Amino acid sequence: MRGKAGSGKTILFVCIACFLAGTLFNGQMWTRPSNHENENTLLRLPPRPDCDHKRKLIEGKPGDVMEEVVKTHQAIKSLDKAVSTLEMELTASQTGGRQRSSNHSVQKAFVVIGINTAFSSKRRRDSIRQTWLSKRNQLKELEKEKGIVVRFVIGHSTTPGGILDKAIDAEEAEHKDFLRLDHVEGYHELSTKTRLYFSTITSMWDADFYVKVDDDIHLNLGMLVSTLAKYRSRPRIYIGCMKSGPVLYQKGVKYHEAENWKFGEEGNKYFRHATGQIYAISKDLATYISINWPILHRYANEDVSLGSWLLGLEVEHVDERSMCCGTPPDCDWKARTGNVCVASFDWSCSGICKSVERMRDIHKTCGEGDGAVWNVDL
Repeated sequence: MRGKAGSGKTILFVCIACFLAGTLFNGQMWTRPSNHENENTLLRLPPRPDCDHKRKLIEGKPGDVMEEVVKTHQAIKSLDKAVSTLEMELTASQTGGRQRSSNHSVQKAFVVIGINTAFSSKRRRDSIRQTWLSKRNQLKELEKEKGIVVRFVIGHSTTPGGILDKAIDAEEAEHKDFLRLDHVEGYHELSTKTRLYFSTITSMWDADFYVKVDDDIHLNLGMLVSTLAKYRSRPRIYIGCMKSGPVLYQKGVKYHEAENWKFGEEGNKYFRHATGQIYAISKDLATYISINWPILHRYANEDVSLGSWLLGLEVEHVDERSMCCGTPPDCDWKARTGNVCVASFDWSCSGICKSVERMRDIHKTCGEGDGAVWNVDL
C-alpha cells in the first residue's frame, strides 16, 4: 500500500509539472507569429518613398530614367559650382581682411586704371595728359567724387637710382600720376609686371574693377566706367576684346612663344583671351592673382599669361567690342551714330600708329567730351 501511495503521488506530481510545462510552451507558441506570418507582415508594410521611386523608374520608360540621370548630373554640377564660388569668396575675404589689417591706407574705389608705360615713353604720357587723361588737379577730384583712379604704371631700371629712375621721379613730382612697382623694366618681363601690378593695386585700393591699358591707346573714361557699371553685380568677370591668335613657333619673330610645344601641333591657336591693349577684371579675380602670384606661370606674351591664369576658373568672358575700335574713320562713324567707343587703336600696330603725333586728332574726332566722365552715375 505504501509503495502504491508513493507511486501515486509521484505520478500526480509529474502530471502537474507536465501540465504547467505544456501551458508555458503553448503560450509562447500563441504569442510568437510563424515565419509565414512574418513574411506577410513585412509585405504589408508601406513601401519607402525612395524604393517606390526607384521601382517606378525601373518599371517606367527608358527616357524617364535618362531624364532623372540628367537632372541628378545637373544638380551635382550646380552644387560643385556653388561650393567653388563659396571657397573663392571665402579666400578673397580672408586675404582682403589681412591686407586691410596690415595696410590701413587701403582706399575704396570703383575702378583702378593702370596705364602700362616705359622709361622711353615720356612723349606718349604727355600726349595722354593733353587729351583723355584728366589734369593733375582733376585726378584727385575724380578719385574722391567718382572712385576712378588712374596711374601710369612703371618699375625701376636695372641700376636703381640711376638717370632713368631720377627722370621718372622728377615727372612724378610734377604730375603725381605714377604707380611705381618693385620690378625691373624690360619688354620680356611684361608678364611678370602684370602679375605684380594686380598684386600691388589690390593691396592699395579696394575696387570693383581693375583695368590695364597701354600708353598708346585712346581711352574714353566715361564710356569705360559706364560699360563696367553694367557688370557690377556679376562675380568673376573678365572683359576685353577676346581673340585666339596663332601660336608663333618661329624663333626670332615678334611674339615668339618659347613654350609653343605646350599648345600642341604647329599651326594651333591660343585659347580665347583678351587682347593686351586693354582689359578689365573684377575684384575677386584680381584678388585671386594677388594670392597666387608666385605660382602663376608666365608665357612669352602678357595677354596670354593673364588668359591662362583665369582659364581654369569659373570665369565669365565678356567679348566687349567697344574696347577695340579702330582709329578714324571707324571710331568716328560709331560716335556719330551714338556708339561712342571705349578704346581706339590700330590692330596693325598693336596700338595707335605714331600715337604721339595722332593722339590729339583722334581725341578731337572720337573723344566723348571732357565732361562725360562726370555725368556717369555710379
